[in-house]
Amino acid sequence: MMGSINSKSRLCASAMLILLLMLSAVGLRGHAWSRAPATYATLKGGEGVSRIALARAVEPFFDDRKVGPTQALLVMRNGTLIAERYGEGIGPETRLLSRGIGKTVTAALVGLMVSDGRLALDTPVPVEAWSQPGDPRGTITLRNLLQMTSGLEHRENAARPQENDTVRMLYTDGAQDMAAFAEAKPIADPPGSHFLQSTGDTIILSDLMARMLTDSQRPDARRDAMMEFVKGRLMAPVGLDSLTPEFDARGTMIGGAMMHMTARDYVRFGEFLRHRGRVNGHQVLSARWVAFMVAPSPRNPAYGGHVWLNREGGDNPLFPGRGSKRIFAAVGEQGQYLLVAPAQGLVVLRLGITRGEERMETLRAALARLVELFPSP
Repeated sequence: MMGSINSKSRLCASAMLILLLMLSAVGLRGHAWSRAPATYATLKGGEGVSRIALARAVEPFFDDRKVGPTQALLVMRNGTLIAERYGEGIGPETRLLSRGIGKTVTAALVGLMVSDGRLALDTPVPVEAWSQPGDPRGTITLRNLLQMTSGLEHRENAARPQENDTVRMLYTDGAQDMAAFAEAKPIADPPGSHFLQSTGDTIILSDLMARMLTDSQRPDARRDAMMEFVKGRLMAPVGLDSLTPEFDARGTMIGGAMMHMTARDYVRFGEFLRHRGRVNGHQVLSARWVAFMVAPSPRNPAYGGHVWLNREGGDNPLFPGRGSKRIFAAVGEQGQYLLVAPAQGLVVLRLGITRGEERMETLRAALARLVELFPSP
């Protein structure tokens, strides 16, 4: 189907090769790379920031020794792209893997369905595997899944990769039907009581959306229904022409990790959120829904609805204590950041491969310095 990427080729690879692909972040399958040089396509000053200061703030992102390789670094200020730089072999037309940034895109799609009346935030999620009387999973709500408080047992950070539930779900024994793998997990904590980052929660949301759009169990029908919704309700209104979600063998969108977009479209999505779901004077996504996404959740004030917040809280990948508490971000593993600083009118995208806590701390510090370069009103 146009717009989707064949997931079967991923499943046919050996488990070791698949794991290496994940850990090395080779995520540009099926897309030709632009041969643009590793240089600035755009670098402007203005609005209180000089071109030289901006260049100095951008340069650390391309020190591979300190932060690992950066694929793309874009800065948008008040709707104008003022800095744009790519790694070798990557350019404005290259579609780059979302990793966890896709979770925030999925949350926006869920919000559109809530506005349509197809879903409700505090109603238990209808999942057949949870429908037996007395099953505590039957009380899990949309809010729980969005705020990562489902209570389902999910080992996202297991010490051994083969025991990591995200690896299993995306690449090995759960890959044929990812939603079934996630929905089969037992309850570990009462729903709403405990925060746990879980790609499985997002996959359950993706499956739920597909079921709201079609009664068909055919994978192609599920894919087509989801893509029609994505194109008509998000891609076309916001201008995300390059957005390409992947689907598993059952036709479930892999909304927690496997979306692809050009760097410019990622920034365009960030600008869309900065404007609280408004594009060219038209309210595409409810402003109340965006407000929910960026509001601190009860079990982790550093997390909203599939969005990280620049506040003190558990496992925060941002830089609390520096910059405004209003800063929020879509974040993916190994240093993927789509960061929005509303007070400065700023959207920053960094995509790349950062491994190790020391390098990650250096990357976070570079992001904080870049944001602090721009004065608040």
